[in-house]
Amino acid sequence: MCYKYNMKLLLPYLDKTFPLEFPDENLLAVAEPNEYRAAGSPEALIAAALAKPRGPLTGAPKPGGAVSGADLAEFLRGGRRILVIINDATRPTPTEAILAALLPVCEETGAENLSLLMATGAHRAPTEQEYRQILGRFFDKLRPRCFHHDARKDEDMTDIGTTRNGTPMLLNKRLFEADRIIATGSVEPHYFAGFTGGRKAFLPGIAAYKTIEANHRQALSPKAHSLALEGNPVHEDMMDALPLIKAPVFSVMTVLDREQGVAAAAAGDLMASFYEAVEIARKIFCVAVPSRADIVVSVAKFPMDIDLYQSQKAIDNGAVALKDGGTLILVSSCRDGIGDEAYARLLAESSSPADAIERIRAGYKLGYHKAAKMAEVSGRAAVRAVSELSEERLSSMFIKKAAAPQQALDEAIAEAKAKGNPCPKILVLPDGCVTVPDPGA
Repeated sequence: MCYKYNMKLLLPYLDKTFPLEFPDENLLAVAEPNEYRAAGSPEALIAAALAKPRGPLTGAPKPGGAVSGADLAEFLRGGRRILVIINDATRPTPTEAILAALLPVCEETGAENLSLLMATGAHRAPTEQEYRQILGRFFDKLRPRCFHHDARKDEDMTDIGTTRNGTPMLLNKRLFEADRIIATGSVEPHYFAGFTGGRKAFLPGIAAYKTIEANHRQALSPKAHSLALEGNPVHEDMMDALPLIKAPVFSVMTVLDREQGVAAAAAGDLMASFYEAVEIARKIFCVAVPSRADIVVSVAKFPMDIDLYQSQKAIDNGAVALKDGGTLILVSSCRDGIGDEAYARLLAESSSPADAIERIRAGYKLGYHKAAKMAEVSGRAAVRAVSELSEERLSSMFIKKAAAPQQALDEAIAEAKAKGNPCPKILVLPDGCVTVPDPGA
């Protein structure tokens, strides 16, 4: 939580906060996700969504006809092998609360033969501590039945064809061994997929490495950006995989509020529940600001502060409302380091942001979309970071290290004044990974 009092802010960082102060006259805005009043507790919201699902369910059990608007109990009836897809620790999805609603229904219907597959995409395997964090009070019961997806194990994949964009579609074979699938997730803006959640549970969530690499190459398209779905080639790839999943799918999607509590839930058909959640996510995370800023301070909150790969979303969102020639200050511990090394290596081998973009165009590898997005920002603005990453590592990626947000801001203000701007305007994004500022024209 970021508290504001007369331009005195506290920015979260690991287990502490950094103070940040500046004159009132410099403030453009402090833009946080909009307040959204939840209609009940997380458990009540999820239970209500399960009881009144959106439908009809695509691929629902066929005997007697498709189940239109089937609730979870009806969906599970007759299922022998239940697969629940859950998010890894890089997403703030309330998995424990979702499981609390799902498990009693599974037990009541006799559908207890379930396993869980963690949709890690191309991320590393979760630690045992992360398993505990995600499963919560169900750790002892479900950990033996919880498996993580390994995108690099080709032997674990099933080839189901190619997308309209030529992306090979290989998904985890556990998906095709199940006769009922429950996809869980949280929906929020995503800097090149448009939004997280829904179809992302399958691609890239449980896709092969080469599938993810080809899909993420589409992120270089100008049509691949935050909030964009229609015409977005990344989203199109994800959609093309869905009709080829044989077993019926029941979806449980949540939308989080500004405090990462559950604001809303939608269940039932995968895309119907996704689109319902998208509309709520737009209301929460799209925030109007008066204009573009000279300086943007963007904070990557837990769990997105895990590494620079995830924290980059705070850079990308902040850049939406940053003037060319301005300064963007990232506040993120990057407590687990860089994340995927490919993008960092490419940036380090490049002589300039423009050189990095040319290298990416010449030959794409997974992770290079991240380098491209970062290079685009560094090519038009100064980027500073308050982080546990070393000065040398950050410098190799065209980012200047700062000891504290106040130091970075004071330097940025001084530089702006030296360029003839007597009152540089400052935008602060206390939750920069999910806040999409809209500066209008």
